[in-house]
Parts: sequence; structure tokens; C-alpha cells
Amino acid sequence: MGDSIGWGIVGFGWVARDFMAPAIREAGHRLVAVCDPGAEARDAATTLGARAHADLAGLIAEPEVEAVYVATPNHLHRGAVEALAASGKAILCEKPMAAALDDAEAMAAAVARTGAFYGTAFDQRHHPAHRLLRDAIRAGRVGTVTAIRIVYACWLDRAWTAIPGQANWRIDQAQAGGGALMDLAPHGLDLTDFLLDEPILDITALTQARAQDYAVDDGALLIGRTGSGVLASLHVAYNCPDALPRRRLEIAGTKGLLVAQNTMGQEAGGRVTFIDGATGESTPLPFDTEASPFLEQVRAFGRSLRDPAGRDAWSAARDLHTMRLLARAYAASPSHRPAPSPVAPAA
Repeated sequence: MGDSIGWGIVGFGWVARDFMAPAIREAGHRLVAVCDPGAEARDAATTLGARAHADLAGLIAEPEVEAVYVATPNHLHRGAVEALAASGKAILCEKPMAAALDDAEAMAAAVARTGAFYGTAFDQRHHPAHRLLRDAIRAGRVGTVTAIRIVYACWLDRAWTAIPGQANWRIDQAQAGGGALMDLAPHGLDLTDFLLDEPILDITALTQARAQDYAVDDGALLIGRTGSGVLASLHVAYNCPDALPRRRLEIAGTKGLLVAQNTMGQEAGGRVTFIDGATGESTPLPFDTEASPFLEQVRAFGRSLRDPAGRDAWSAARDLHTMRLLARAYAASPSHRPAPSPVAPAA
């Protein structure tokens, strides 16, 4: 089959169209087929040269489809992953694994039972800036790591949509499983594991419903601790105007501080700086600012599909642990008061 992977996509919404489909093409792979119940989505897939199906069975029957990216609303992940695992196709499923923990557990069980090659699409693991940070930590640049601090925020109101006519399912508890915490915190939890080579074990959280007129949380603060004692703090939000600084990652240690700005997200670029703990001197650190995390993720998944020796980098069990952390974070947070009225961001 060569290096080119034949891909299918289940759920052809904003992220699939704007980021995954271009990444498949740029990686030298092929978008073979798309499954989506919406006629407009199927038409959009056809314009890209993909065959369009209204149901999953049609996509599964495509022999050229080797790997499938699942990008449906969260509550539909389980059904797609179970069917794809049974079919023998490789699966890259969007985060979080599911809208509910029991669905995620069933997905992990299906993957283990069938032996399917499965990965959760934690694209931030593949951002060149974050790979640089991990290498610097491993090389001892910051000394003993003491803390990791993440801010990952945006403005997401009820009317938000990237594709005209599509409802904002991310604010529907039944479809999403939560709000800002469920959508944005998985990236930070998984990235902490990636950067430090160890997962968060202890976690608690506070959520808010402060500025938006919907029932799910529009902001959350999470604090956690790894087994070796590194403290992690995550601020995620749907109530931060997009013009404000809202994407920052810091790794603090006994010898210095690594700071990444505007690296979290789907796009390439951003900045990384090292601040020396002895002198206070700031040094910019270079990395590939052209390759997006989606592109690098597609390349990495394709390499692992062709060479099973690389599949240890993908783990349903590890991702299930992250899902359990999300469930524990929600359970730890007292009920938040509903917002009395929506607040518009500053013009």
C-alpha cells in the first residue's frame, strides 16, 4: 500500500473540514470517504473528491479506507469506535473519548477485545513547540520540574457556529458531556502527561457558569499532582474574549522557566522562551513554526499504522485515565450558579 494512507472521516464538521482534511492532504495521504447524516456535509466531502455516505456501514465497506478519524459530537464516539474496531480499521477518535465515562470504558474494552489500532486525537502532543518543551525538560534545562501551568481559553457563546446552519452541540450536556472543562481540559491533562512522562494522579476542580447563557460550565480551574509531586494548574474557559491573551503554557523548575505562548490550538506557530533561573535572562527557542499539530498527528498516526513498533505511543488505557480525571474533576466541583444573563465580549 505504500506510505500513503487511505482515510475516512466520520462527522464532517468544522474541525474535520478546516484542519483534518487539509492535514491528510499535506501529509501525502488520501481522503477516500466521509460519513455524515447531513446532506450539506456530504456535498462538502464530494467537492474534495471523497465518496460520501449517510451511514457508517457504507464507509466501513470502503476497502481503500485504512484509518478513520472520528469527529462526531462526543456522545456518538462510542458507537462509531465500537463498529470500527470490529471492522479492523485503525481509529483516531477526537477528544474527549466520549461524553460519559462508561462509554469511554466500553470503547477501551472494544479496542482491547478486537486488537484494533486506536488513538485519541490529542493533537497537542504533536505540536513542534510541545515536542521541543519535552526535549528541554528531559535534557534538564529547567532542573527539577516543580509545576506546570496552562491557560487555554476562548469565547464560545450560544450562537457560535463555524458552519452556517449547524447547531452548537458543544454547549449541550447530552451531546458534549459538559462545557469548557470537558472540551478544553483534556488537552491540558494529556499534555501534562506528555511533557512530564507521567500522568496526573490527584485532581480537583471548580467550575463556573458565569458569562454565557447556557447550562454547561463556561469556565473551570483544575489543580492536580503527578506521582512524583509536580503540581499542575489548568484554567480553561469559554468566557474569554478571543482578542485577549488566552493560550499560555509554563513549565517551572529549579533552574528556570519554559514559556510557550499561542501554541495550544489547532494551528501552527507560537513562541517558546526559556527564562534562566540564575540570571533571569530570556532566550527564544526555535522550532518548526510551519507544521500544524494536526499535520504532525496525521504523519505520526500513519507511521505507526505502517510500523506497529511505534504504536506504543498511542494508548486507549492512558486516554481512559484522562477521561477518569475529567469525571473526577466534575465530581469535585460544587454546583455552579447559572448566569443571570449573557454578557457580550468587548468590541
